[in-house]
Amino acid sequence: MGASRYHSPRRADAAAATRSAILAAGRALFMSNGYAATTVPQIARCAGVAVPTVYTSTGGKADILAALLEPVVHDPAVGETLAAVTTREDAVEIMSLLGEGVRLTHERHWDVISDLFPQSRSEPAAAAVYDRIVLAYQQSLGVVADRLAALGALRPGLSREDALDLLWFYLGETAWTALVRDRGWTLERARDWLTASATAALLPESGESRTPTMGGQ
Repeated sequence: MGASRYHSPRRADAAAATRSAILAAGRALFMSNGYAATTVPQIARCAGVAVPTVYTSTGGKADILAALLEPVVHDPAVGETLAAVTTREDAVEIMSLLGEGVRLTHERHWDVISDLFPQSRSEPAAAAVYDRIVLAYQQSLGVVADRLAALGALRPGLSREDALDLLWFYLGETAWTALVRDRGWTLERARDWLTASATAALLPESGESRTPTMGGQ
């Protein structure tokens, strides 16, 4: 049997600390200067490492941005919400679970979602990151659309794709940033109005009794 490769815990800890420092530096610079105006040498200086270390530890700028955005996609609230949705029979409850799950994810990652995520459209390499995040978000909403369709809970005439379009319109990232970042709503107020609006648009006989008002809470 050949000798197994030795893994030094100290070396692994140092590598993790270096990666963490680089990501923190990238995040700070992206937030303050913008993604497009930030360079890898600037990130290296801010992190206190050499430029080649940035590339070997985290990759280029787009890779750093992707790593900063990754926790949003894989937040436990996403999986927990989708797991709950697939076991529920009541469509209104499903919509309520979805709205709260999205609110919780936004609460945990608000600065990344409102300030950093939009910057990922600024350059081609970063735009690919943006597209991956949007696709993952839409796939999650697609699970909800599939569940509502499987339950026969959608308004007559609405297809599964129609439902996904409406879920994206009401509960996608731009709706939350428009109300919370641009108009100063709380996340709770946005959750209540967006969830009620999506419910009224998707489910039959929600009618005026579920039509939300614009009043604050």
